[in-house]
Amino acid sequence: MERKIKLKTLNAYITCKICRGYLVDATTVTECLHTFCKSCMVKHLEDNNTCPTCQIVIHQSHPLQYISFDRTMQDIVYKLVPNLQENEIKREREFYKSRGLPCPKDVIVPTGDAEEEKPTTQVEADFHRLDEQVNIGLECTADNLKSLKRKFIRLSSQATITHLKKFIAKKVLDGMEKYRDIDILCNDELLGKDHTLKFVYVTRWRFKDPPLRLQYRPRIEL
Repeated sequence: MERKIKLKTLNAYITCKICRGYLVDATTVTECLHTFCKSCMVKHLEDNNTCPTCQIVIHQSHPLQYISFDRTMQDIVYKLVPNLQENEIKREREFYKSRGLPCPKDVIVPTGDAEEEKPTTQVEADFHRLDEQVNIGLECTADNLKSLKRKFIRLSSQATITHLKKFIAKKVLDGMEKYRDIDILCNDELLGKDHTLKFVYVTRWRFKDPPLRLQYRPRIEL
């Protein structure tokens, strides 16, 4: 049996405790699971290292590493609140337009024939920035491979080990097509090429502090 409920009865669960508005880019603290708008939380952490709701210390020196985008919560908010998503997209585009800047969620795609003047069109593209994110520390375990200049990266939890291998190959082997020459391990266990980073985190690193630590090495043929 279906019954209707008023949106205001859910407000306590879908609003940010900092700005008191509906959650936008919902971001959850991994230590206590309280959720806020991303912009509100980032600004709060400029001068604080505690959760605004429960005051728990998120991290003494790097609290930004212990918050992550909560796609499930954001999807719920957008489905519950009429026109919220459309209005936020419109406001964001107007903000960047007023400053003469391209919206980060748009990408310019060339159209038309190569020999003609190519008009451009704007399409929305977030490049998975709105996915739940995973922080990763990459460490080389072999002397015959270069180490990455930046050992810490942040990327979508839906990325696979193959995506990561291609990234490493491009950086240390000077060619993404050489990704098959690399193995990636976690806790000395070889990871499958189709494993998502979310799966690896949940099954190998769930109760350990972030970032997720991975090692890479040349493939050893038997």
